[in-house]
Amino acid sequence: MEKIQTERRRKPRPKTSAEAVAERIRQTLLLFGGEAHRREVIMQMARDSGVDVRNIPEELETTVITSFEAAWNDAEKRETFGFTLRFGEGSHRWGVRMPETSH
Repeated sequence: MEKIQTERRRKPRPKTSAEAVAERIRQTLLLFGGEAHRREVIMQMARDSGVDVRNIPEELETTVITSFEAAWNDAEKRETFGFTLRFGEGSHRWGVRMPETSH
């Protein structure tokens, strides 16, 4: 009896919540032209979530900061998201490499 092999297709790995937040940070930085102070990023993400920017929950702020830092501290994720720190380690000026555009 001949064994029939079926091709297994890999399902894309679901993003963790930290990765999903990192992707939202990336999109927000792109909205700002590629870089912004982390406070501006947090405020924009709060706006996008319908949160009053005059009273941003500490949990939201912490989640955004820790997600960026986790991606920054992991070389593979830093490359995936394209994160940069404008003024080096400890900087609050976050950036993202801009996608190349063809002319």
